[in-house]
Amino acid sequence: MKLRTILALLSAALLGSAQAQTPPRDDLVLEMSQAFRQGNKARLAQLLPQVRGHALEPWAAYWELRARLDTAPIAEVQDFFARYAGTYQEDRLRNDWLLMLGSQRRWDQFAEDYPRFRMRDDPNVRCYALLVQHLKEGPNAPQTLPDEVRRLWLAQREDSDGCTLAASRLIGEGSGSRRMTQADAWRKARQAIEHNRLRMAASAVTIVAPEAVNQLDDLNNGPSRFLTSKAIAVSRVRRELIGLALIKLATTDLDQATRQLDSKWSVQMAAEERDWVWGVIGKLHAQRLTGFAHEFFARIERDAHLNDDLLAWKVRAALRASRTPEWSQVLRAVNAMGEEARADPTWVYWKARALAAGRTESQKEEAQRLFQSIASPRGFYEMLAMEELGLKIAVPVKPVPLADAEKEAARLNPALNRALYAIAIGLRSEGVREWNYATNLHAPGGMTERELLAAAQFACDREVWDRCINTSERTRNEFDPAQRFPMPFRDSVVRRAEQIALDPAYVYGLIRQESRFIMDARSHVGASGLMQVMPATARWTARKIGMAGFTPDQITDRETNIAIGTGYLKLVLDDFGGSMPLAAAAYNAGPGRPRAWRNGPTLEAAAWAENVPFHETRDYVKKVLANTTMYAAILTGQPQSLKARLGTVSARDSGAPEPNRDLP
Repeated sequence: MKLRTILALLSAALLGSAQAQTPPRDDLVLEMSQAFRQGNKARLAQLLPQVRGHALEPWAAYWELRARLDTAPIAEVQDFFARYAGTYQEDRLRNDWLLMLGSQRRWDQFAEDYPRFRMRDDPNVRCYALLVQHLKEGPNAPQTLPDEVRRLWLAQREDSDGCTLAASRLIGEGSGSRRMTQADAWRKARQAIEHNRLRMAASAVTIVAPEAVNQLDDLNNGPSRFLTSKAIAVSRVRRELIGLALIKLATTDLDQATRQLDSKWSVQMAAEERDWVWGVIGKLHAQRLTGFAHEFFARIERDAHLNDDLLAWKVRAALRASRTPEWSQVLRAVNAMGEEARADPTWVYWKARALAAGRTESQKEEAQRLFQSIASPRGFYEMLAMEELGLKIAVPVKPVPLADAEKEAARLNPALNRALYAIAIGLRSEGVREWNYATNLHAPGGMTERELLAAAQFACDREVWDRCINTSERTRNEFDPAQRFPMPFRDSVVRRAEQIALDPAYVYGLIRQESRFIMDARSHVGASGLMQVMPATARWTARKIGMAGFTPDQITDRETNIAIGTGYLKLVLDDFGGSMPLAAAAYNAGPGRPRAWRNGPTLEAAAWAENVPFHETRDYVKKVLANTTMYAAILTGQPQSLKARLGTVSARDSGAPEPNRDLP
């Protein structure tokens, strides 16, 4: 469907046919978007009257008011809420407004406006709300309130006023088993130091030991010198600072940190402090694939002293400990995880594998129950669970066809139309946010399954494939394979793949993960097009496959992008002996890294993939292989095996041909 046709249909749905006959001034909206990014308040105020009545007027009005929200009268803010009631833009501005009220400690106004906030997806706003509830209700506040503040605060990757303030208040008043304690603040500081977030660490330490904050710079900039300057850990604060220094030292000199902990500090630290540092050392060894990371995790007295991230790395280290995984360590680590982590299919699967390796019938029965609890064609571990139960991966039966009324409701949904209009004129970020709001957050719990299918189909029909796929993936019971695994450009992809003896299902599995079939997709590192090819890689591949006259501007041309992307994928696949997991890792992270990652014992590829050190590449490999398996089932009409595609990963055979060192 051509862009102008799409815009006309969307505009008609939003404004009515009479108004839509006037060509919308999309250029003015785009200019306002640019002015908002530049912070040009004067230009925003000048342009706003000219876009009144435009399909994206709510966005224009949001940008103009948001740019001066800190000085806007309350009455004007409330007028905006009333004028655009029920829209994403109303709720987006309310989110910004609540953050401002919280930062200014205007608790009465916050309490008045928060109940009208629908999204409830901003942890900082939620922490402010919990603090207000605590201030108003005191001892009568829900018993779960401290637990929620703790969870939100420890999960945040950047420092935030709301959660830090709430944690500070609750820790300061802490008493009883369900209250937050000083241990929570030190946990937060350890996490922050490990990830080089000094400001976050300082905020946490300020809560429990403000007199020690000025030492953080020293231990962060010179952890070895800091440790040398301390003769003995005589207090809780001193022990914790020693622990932070050891964690920081481990990130730069793992061997020295291990020696220091082993020879001097271990006996002076409390069990939780010591276990956490051993956990960090084990994690760093696991990320370096040293082969003996599990030995450091084995020094931990209580897995409950670790957080879910460290426990996850304990599982990964146990999986590649030797030719036979350390299943007992896997089981203990998963059992120590929090409730949310234990429910993740990743850890359900590996716990089940550990139980299945046990000796008792009760263990094997529990393993079967766990496999059954996640078995489905919905993801990597879900598919592997199916195969553990003796099932193959087949295409699920399509849901009952959508009724005309269901389709019409999606077609007339203003938020969905605004989202697609924004995407169509180049405001993809704004469009995606509004679409996600409409499907996930506008109503409590999001759209129903049938509404999600209708919204997904609305996006599919307009070839906005990422919204089609992502929306359809949100259904828990219904599974529409045509929506979840579309095959745009089928003739081009299949023809090109078959020409070079490449599995078209593998190509589709990779494209689905790379770009979601967005033609003009561009990554933050400069990769472009359907198959997200880097410019240098494109030039190299063009020469290798004999594409004469290639120029970088051709990389977004569909046929050229497919030819170069499949050509490179084939070269990588051949270089790795036909291993799909290794080739997928190479496509994402470059071929040099997976060559280094294949050291150690021969592993089943699922365990190898779970041990990929980079989160992005680890997730990528699993999703590409799961995608590939489902696409193969669709293309062939036959049940498939994910395990067969995974195979095993071992060190390169010394007798095998040398790798192609020219591969970029």
